[in-house]
Amino acid sequence: MRWWLVGAGLWLLLALAVSDIQARNNPPGHGCGLHREKRRRTGSGKQCLYQGLTMFDQAMWSPTSCVTCLCTGGQVVCEEVSCPTMHCYFPFTPVGECCPICMESGPHNSVTQERICREEEEEQLRKKKEAKKKRRKKEEQVQKQRRLVKERGAEQQPQRRKLEKDEEEWWTQTEETERKRREEDEARRWKDAMERQAREMERELEEERRRQEENLRRRLQAVTEEEQKQLEEELKERAEEVDEWMEKVREEEEEIRGDVFQSPPKEPDQSTTSRFGPPAETEDEMMELEEEEGERVENQHGLPPGCGISDVTVTCDGLKLAHFPPLSIAELKSLSLEDNNISSIPAESFNGIPNLEWINLSKNQLSSAAIDPKAFTGLKFLRRLYLNGNLLEVVPNNLPSTLQELKISDNKLRGVDENSFRDLSNLVILELEGNLLSEGNVDPRAFAPLIHLSYLRLGRNYFRTVPQGLPPSLLELYLENNLIEEISEAVFNQTENLNVVSLSHNRLDETSIAPMAWIDHRNLESIDLSHNQLFLVPSYLPRSLVNLLLVGNHIERIPAFVFAHMDPGLEYLYLSYNKLDEDGIEPESFFGSYSSMVELCLDHNQLVTVPSGISEMSNLHFLRLNNNKIRRVPEESICDPDKDGDPNLVVLRLENNYIDSKTISPTAFSCVHATSSVILKPQKTK
Repeated sequence: MRWWLVGAGLWLLLALAVSDIQARNNPPGHGCGLHREKRRRTGSGKQCLYQGLTMFDQAMWSPTSCVTCLCTGGQVVCEEVSCPTMHCYFPFTPVGECCPICMESGPHNSVTQERICREEEEEQLRKKKEAKKKRRKKEEQVQKQRRLVKERGAEQQPQRRKLEKDEEEWWTQTEETERKRREEDEARRWKDAMERQAREMERELEEERRRQEENLRRRLQAVTEEEQKQLEEELKERAEEVDEWMEKVREEEEEIRGDVFQSPPKEPDQSTTSRFGPPAETEDEMMELEEEEGERVENQHGLPPGCGISDVTVTCDGLKLAHFPPLSIAELKSLSLEDNNISSIPAESFNGIPNLEWINLSKNQLSSAAIDPKAFTGLKFLRRLYLNGNLLEVVPNNLPSTLQELKISDNKLRGVDENSFRDLSNLVILELEGNLLSEGNVDPRAFAPLIHLSYLRLGRNYFRTVPQGLPPSLLELYLENNLIEEISEAVFNQTENLNVVSLSHNRLDETSIAPMAWIDHRNLESIDLSHNQLFLVPSYLPRSLVNLLLVGNHIERIPAFVFAHMDPGLEYLYLSYNKLDEDGIEPESFFGSYSSMVELCLDHNQLVTVPSGISEMSNLHFLRLNNNKIRRVPEESICDPDKDGDPNLVVLRLENNYIDSKTISPTAFSCVHATSSVILKPQKTK
């Protein structure tokens, strides 16, 4: 019994001590007080009776773990311990205890929380200060940048104006170059096309001229023979008259003088015989006769005033004719009515000139509805028909099957269907530039009948892709100034004989050209990709390529070995007006063309040094490095001093760089034919 009372007393003291400590540490309103519960028990004297037990005065016991009772003055007073609210993650109730406790004491936990809160506040303040500092620094940098931009703008204003002026000059020069190139292409094309027919036409014209001369000679001879016959008859009559007169005179003399004195017969007067002699056929009289014959022919055929006629050709250009002239010259071969105001072609227009071989009706006012469907049907020998610069919306119908050349450029063609060239199997040259054609209104079967077509111009239209259905016989294809954005892998599969492709002034880049589009073509020798959106020289170029034009792109790099697969090798490479610098040309960039390269144009780029590999080009004749940023020409950069043989370079252009001619080695240009072939002036100022 004593041990139980001692234990109860110790528990009571411990509970009071814990409560007192928590009351001191907890904030007001959160204290842990003791809820006293007084229970009175009656007893006799100063003893207490509790559940049948008699307790002495001042006796203490604990009926439960959290209740302590005391006997005082005969009454039982019990107090219940109220457990405080715990603020810890892991509360723990020891054995024999009624209230849980934290693993750490209350004061230490509170201090830790305050420290954590303080550190968090300090961290937030620090972050705010850093953010504010960064914002201030950023604003200062922005202000500084603005000042720098403003200062640089003021400094670079003259340079910018100069660049704009240079750019404008460049565009002007580029347009002029392009115009000259187009003119040269047109002249070369015309020459190539006409040479195939020149000898035959010359022979035919010569035969026709001889035939005309023979006819004229026969006419003149017939006239001369008739006049000669008349003169001979007159002379014969006059001679008979003279004989009669002489006989009469002789008879008279015989009657007067007898037979003794006979005088010789009297000769006729010289003036009398001269009047009846043959006419003097001089050269001037013959020329006058021919001119009179020509005037008679012109008047007979009724040519319009101002027209010219020569042999079998009639030219009526620029006469402002409003109607087709009613010609009737059966032997006529060529007719030119260019630059007039002719607006219609009736069905009977060519009835009097059925043997025409060439008709030029360019630059008139012809519309599709104004050309009679039967207008050209009677021309069985027509080979060339020019209809450029009119108002045609469709290809004329019923064109002669003998046509070899057809030009309908600069019209308003809105489409080409599968029957447009149905009967033109002999057509060799077709030009449809400057119209409204696209892949949407050109039927893929339109070119199928053209089994002999070798030359096709479709420039200045609205194609986004290369037209489909091109004939296998095609040799030259011109698609410049369109909207072409890609070259698919199968677009040239049927044109294995293709030799020239022009795709300048389109929207191509190196990624829009399929790798297998043309690499296996064995006849493709010339490609023009100038004025597109290329940033590097395209890979997978044709193996047979000889001529490559890449002028006016954005090319920054020539990949290594890009020409290595070509056989026999690239000969003409034009890279003018690009963005090549010293990092854009690698030592192996020209590999594969060292023995074949003839012309290399790298002018108007950003080169600082002479590209490597040029000195190894043993067959190079023309080299342009002008308008770059080159400052020096090393001794072996252009010519190899150890190479034997005759000089190969004919023209070397290095003007408009930063080169000091005094620093150039005497042997730097040893491979140039003559010193006059090296152009070094002018140079830019440093």
